[in-house]
Amino acid sequence: MSTDYQQAREALGVRLRELRLSAPGRRLTGAELAEQHGWNKSKVSRLENGKQTPTPGDLRKWAEAAGQPEAYEELVARLRGFESHIRSWRRQLASGHRAVQDTHLNAHADVSVFRGWESAMIFGILQTPDYARSIFTRYAELQRSPRDTEEAVRSRMKRQEALYDSSKRFHLILWETALHALVCPPSVLAAQLDRLVGAVGLDTVELGIIPLSASLKIPPATAFWIYDDHEVIVENWHAELWIDDEASVDTYLRVWRTLSASAVYGVDAQNLISAARRTLCSR
Repeated sequence: MSTDYQQAREALGVRLRELRLSAPGRRLTGAELAEQHGWNKSKVSRLENGKQTPTPGDLRKWAEAAGQPEAYEELVARLRGFESHIRSWRRQLASGHRAVQDTHLNAHADVSVFRGWESAMIFGILQTPDYARSIFTRYAELQRSPRDTEEAVRSRMKRQEALYDSSKRFHLILWETALHALVCPPSVLAAQLDRLVGAVGLDTVELGIIPLSASLKIPPATAFWIYDDHEVIVENWHAELWIDDEASVDTYLRVWRTLSASAVYGVDAQNLISAARRTLCSR
């Protein structure tokens, strides 16, 4: 978890404690607050010490219990401020995957240059509907989120219209592992690899693949996107990180450029995809 995020969460906890201790009439104890709302007694302590992120509902209940309901707007503004950078999957997927896809669709609108790195699966922007369907199904199972697979697939396919927008450029790097990962049925992966070969020929797409045999200057790690060299989106198991401070963005740009130096492009990239396709057929 980022230091800035944790500091902001701790600062919110300090403010919550201030409200509790300044409740009109008398000091409100943590035990009384927990009892009022049916919370575990430790929840009050975790919230005040920045060990747990409150929900907007938690903040409303807290402000009302402290006799200061007018403080709710301030509290929720603080929450939105630091959550805009770390977006937990639990919250984002509360209504399913489509909302997340729509968020990225909107974010893509004003971006001209995309840089992406992916080590374990095919980029969403290049996925076939069947491959995307498999990915959404598996993540819904993992995150225990509502199933809205078909709506999410349609939104992801809508995002792919950007590939045919002459004002945009996609500079993408895959690790060869992604060509072999059976995160879907073999027949679906075969069709996906065929689609990938075609993507190499798009004038808006520069697709590099790092061979497993390549010499690496840094270890391949977490997937990320860089938008117009000003904002980075990193996917972790628990959350998406939206990063826009200059120093961190520069770090991800260096990572991307270092990885790209180990990649092959054009015909060499197509040959790796074709070899993966042949390996799949021989299984």
